[in-house]
Amino acid sequence: MTRRWLSIVALALASAATPAVVRAQVQNYTPVTDAELQSPPPEDWLNWRRTLDGQGHSPLGQITADNVHDLRLVWSWALRPGPQQTTPLVHDGVLYIANPGEVVHALNAATGDLIWEYIRGVEAPGDSFGGPPTGRMTRNISMFEDKIYLNTADAHVVAINATTGEEVWDADIDQGVGYQFSSGSIVADGTVVSGLTGCGRYREESCYIVGLDARTGEERWRTSTIALPGTPGGDTWGDLPPMFRAGSDSWIPGSYDPATRTLFHGTSQAKPWARAVRGTDGDALYTNSTLALDPDSGEMKWYYQHLPGETLDMDEVFERVLVDYDDRRSVFTMGKIGVLWELALQTGRFRNAHDLGYQTVVDVDPNSGQVTYRPGTIPEIGEDIYWCPSTAGFKSWRAMSYYPALETFFIPINLNCETARFGPVERVAGGGGAGPVRRTNHHHPDSDEQLGEFLAMSMRTGEVKWRRRFRTPITSAALTTAGGLAFAGGWDRDIFAFDANTGETLWSTKLPTSIQGFPITFAVDGKQYLAVPTGTGGASWGTMLPADLTPEAKRPDAGNGVFVFALPD
Repeated sequence: MTRRWLSIVALALASAATPAVVRAQVQNYTPVTDAELQSPPPEDWLNWRRTLDGQGHSPLGQITADNVHDLRLVWSWALRPGPQQTTPLVHDGVLYIANPGEVVHALNAATGDLIWEYIRGVEAPGDSFGGPPTGRMTRNISMFEDKIYLNTADAHVVAINATTGEEVWDADIDQGVGYQFSSGSIVADGTVVSGLTGCGRYREESCYIVGLDARTGEERWRTSTIALPGTPGGDTWGDLPPMFRAGSDSWIPGSYDPATRTLFHGTSQAKPWARAVRGTDGDALYTNSTLALDPDSGEMKWYYQHLPGETLDMDEVFERVLVDYDDRRSVFTMGKIGVLWELALQTGRFRNAHDLGYQTVVDVDPNSGQVTYRPGTIPEIGEDIYWCPSTAGFKSWRAMSYYPALETFFIPINLNCETARFGPVERVAGGGGAGPVRRTNHHHPDSDEQLGEFLAMSMRTGEVKWRRRFRTPITSAALTTAGGLAFAGGWDRDIFAFDANTGETLWSTKLPTSIQGFPITFAVDGKQYLAVPTGTGGASWGTMLPADLTPEAKRPDAGNGVFVFALPD
């Protein structure tokens, strides 16, 4: 294990200076309580989407539609190389950020000076499909009391002292099976809750969501995301033995409602992707579902399966956003096909499904939520099939934001379609995965050959209030603020501030490489800041789609960093 404490006066991305090595720690740190996680101070960003309800919205309003054009860069910080999709956290004027390679930095949030650095120093495993190491990234870290929690690519959860960067404990969740984490955790009433990925390989063990004691790292529970023989839903996999029930990864962090003490996690598709390849035509529970879990025991309170028996890699794993309105409490989510689902928070009962109108895969009954696959959308082995979206999806890990005062979701999507041919998989231990796929990407017929889209969608009606199109993909999550602003960034290095009401671009600037990860906003000593991560890597939306469909567009292959903006004094 390697740790270094560095003090740096200034470091731009191009700097080659070697800093002096000194010991430092966060001064006047106050422990983060459950109450603060459930209702964060406006100036802090304590959770992946700021609040445990997953809304990705800030109540800060110093930066407004009238003055956002005056934003200036106040500091920047280089992150380690490798695939990057990070989310900064901010508490008491300190910014904590995960780097590729399982490195965490604590920085002065107003100046960018480094306080401490944690380096795990463990060799990277192969990627989640069994390929060679691709660099170890994580989408988020979490915090509680005096600890920062880092999930690792070999499925450990590491607790780090938030004031010193010292490792406190290391919990081995995987125990040598071969699962991984690509996202971090959330902390719900003292339990660190994380979902696994790397679940596509044929193994005796099923995939699961795990809860740990936040103080000690002791495992409290684990809940299988696969229905096993003899359990409720077990017959939805037909007669497949447990080893060949693969997938249902939960690779995006969950949400939490403290009033009902309920966790909400999404799950991904069954694997291999195509039904004909995996050998089942049943619903394959609990894939592509919303799971409602008890934070103390992991017991499943209810589930809702969005796409039963899914067969084209159309993930429904992404963020669950909790919204109260009128006399309703609802859970909203949108998966790859671009349908905004609304479920009753306490029961999981279907309420609404608003389709963006781009997908060609299913019909959803607006009254019952029943899904019917359209003719020609169930692939057969060795035969070409065309559908929209591609396996990259319209929506993906780039989270939407909910603006409560406007009752509007702000959603980054990418418009694309695909022709693919699925091949067979030998059913042996260690096999499985996605399955062989030969694919060709296409522009969506309604896209005017624009890949990226950022849109505002009514929470109540599903009406699209406005949309903006871009030649290259949108590669960041959305962020909204009480200043009437919506922020998002793209593959072509631009970070944008949009008028939340009209969609007008009010400010933009180019950074060294793609805007990638989860922008946040915070305040120190009454001054509001905007933090924007940049980076490369990612799946087909960041590599194959631009290469195939916008070959004239180029971006640097390096430039991981975080850039922090504010208004002039």
